[in-house]
Amino acid sequence: MKRIAVLSLLAISASLVKAQDYPKSDIDLNRLVDEIFTNQSGDLNYADLYENYLQILSNPFDLNNVSVEELSSLYLLTPSQLNSFISYRAEVGKFVSVYELQSIPEFTKDTFQKLAPFITIVDDKATINRTLWNRIRSEENNYLLLRYTQTLETQKGYTSTATTSSKYAGGPEDLYLRFRVSRPGDFSVGATAKKDAGENLEWSPSKKLYGFDYLSFHAQVQNKGRIKNLIVGDYQAQFGQGLMLGSVFGIGKNGETITSIRRSSLGFLPYTSQYQAGYFRGAAVAYEVGKHITLHGMISSRARDGNLQQDSSLSSLSSFSFSGLHRTPSELENRNALEERNMALIINYQKQNLDVGAMIHRTNLSVPLQPSLNLYNQFNFSGSENTNVGIFLNYTFANVTMFCEVAHSVSQGMASTVGLLANLTPRLDISLHYRNFSRNFYSFYSNALSENSTPQNESGFYWGWKYTFNKKYSIAGYVDFFEFPWLKYRSYAPSTGSEWLLRFNYKPSKLIYLFLQVREESKQRNTGADINLYSTEQGVRRNYWINLDYATSPSLSFKTRIQFNSYQFAGKTTQGSAIMQDATFAWRKFSASTRYAIFDTDEFDNRIYVYEPDAWLAFSFPAYNGKGVRSLVLLQYKISKKVDVWMRWAQTHYTDRSSIGSGGETIMGNTQNDVRFQTRIRF
Repeated sequence: MKRIAVLSLLAISASLVKAQDYPKSDIDLNRLVDEIFTNQSGDLNYADLYENYLQILSNPFDLNNVSVEELSSLYLLTPSQLNSFISYRAEVGKFVSVYELQSIPEFTKDTFQKLAPFITIVDDKATINRTLWNRIRSEENNYLLLRYTQTLETQKGYTSTATTSSKYAGGPEDLYLRFRVSRPGDFSVGATAKKDAGENLEWSPSKKLYGFDYLSFHAQVQNKGRIKNLIVGDYQAQFGQGLMLGSVFGIGKNGETITSIRRSSLGFLPYTSQYQAGYFRGAAVAYEVGKHITLHGMISSRARDGNLQQDSSLSSLSSFSFSGLHRTPSELENRNALEERNMALIINYQKQNLDVGAMIHRTNLSVPLQPSLNLYNQFNFSGSENTNVGIFLNYTFANVTMFCEVAHSVSQGMASTVGLLANLTPRLDISLHYRNFSRNFYSFYSNALSENSTPQNESGFYWGWKYTFNKKYSIAGYVDFFEFPWLKYRSYAPSTGSEWLLRFNYKPSKLIYLFLQVREESKQRNTGADINLYSTEQGVRRNYWINLDYATSPSLSFKTRIQFNSYQFAGKTTQGSAIMQDATFAWRKFSASTRYAIFDTDEFDNRIYVYEPDAWLAFSFPAYNGKGVRSLVLLQYKISKKVDVWMRWAQTHYTDRSSIGSGGETIMGNTQNDVRFQTRIRF
């Protein structure tokens, strides 16, 4: 009877909801970014974080098989909502439609609308008596992307006046190709090819060049008997809280104040990003050795970019190169400078609300890493081998989720993190997080929550909270206190700091969304004074946001934003501001998005990072720096059910300079125009 009642409600709700099919490419990612990435700065790799959401949109979770960890990785559901979801599915049985989510206790309409684009219902009958090859051939969830991007103005690296060291090897076009076909919980096959602007299209197997400068491939099967996951090719790993093995799914404290501080143990995942330094290449497997015990293993070997230095007959690596750019002679020389090999073994026990595991991960470099010594990096990693061991635990009880991980670099330092998420009342959620990383803990693939870019030389305590007054009003914030026991880059003394954020949200209807936000960060930095190079002072950065999204009709919407910041340091205060107006129009097969922005910043410390509308699976997150105007137009047209095209034009006009950029990127003039063309084909 309960299922009949649920389905009856489902039929009614489906008839009332306007966007019944939730097309994946039409979700308002602009608003999603604003809600989840509450602090948009240059400290995080937002391109990869954003791309993970887009990848889930193109390969959504199966609602009947999705795990708690997978749902947690979306950062959209609280522990109480996750418990309600699992309890409902266990009691009622398999979902018959995504709209059935609206029948789950604690799932509001707003929650459903955010979650719906990331989930689907897979028809199990489609796999019966069909080979894997036939399932791949007939799978409708597939796409081929072709993308062309170029700066229209001539940059110095492409001219005859460029020096030998700054002359680019290839043309100014940026080319991108991606294909993927996948079925949630069954298989995934994909390939990515990328040529950055300035790189050369070259076929030279001796140089490991096969046309495009960057090539990536993966093939994955899941749930084949005891083999729960098998990936060959490029993949990423996410276990525990990311101290040892952390993929780009971690947002950090710059995200939503409650759910984003906990990492999800997703295991091994196909790698489809353009970022050329954050993945493994080889094979990974998850094998079920018992009812609740899974053994995860991986082996990887791939070339890495690095800055080689020669001393007599010995060579060493001064640093890794993470840009992925191979345009100039020096960049080409650093390409594939060393071989990196990784092996890891994880044993995982899962039963009901308990998830515990033990890990060992070993990294070997063909060329030893010997960074040039400075005052602040005396405890950085050096050598050719690093082994980490660790344990992690996740446990959920009622409306409280606890998590922790402890890791140890063998013969070196320790790192630990512990935290909890809790629904104290139906309206109040809190999160607590403590971290402690010694100065000689090393992990090449970590993505743990930290103030530094790596979990090293830091301790800190984070407290986040969110209070929902009603469906219209909510307020959220966090405070984070941190300490650096040893010196760090641009701070040549042990130091302390703090950060806090406060955000007010108002949603009177689906068509209107207003938020106000203020954030302050206080950290010590070298003054650079001539009398004492190593003196430090506290720098205080404040950011203020006012944002209003509103729609006049289902096909026409607007977005207005004002951002302001100030930076106080060494007795000087500088400021930056930006005013942006967006408009979006959609009619039948056509849609258009526009932006007009005015910005004025005193110096680099006041730059303003802003997410911009872009083509599907593309990402634009520029820094507005200096004085000028930013304009863009994005057009999309659905030629047919199988083919979509995008065209994007963006222009930055500066009023405070006669040239743009530096080195090979220099443009003689005060205006830069960029164009992008993209086609998506479904087979």
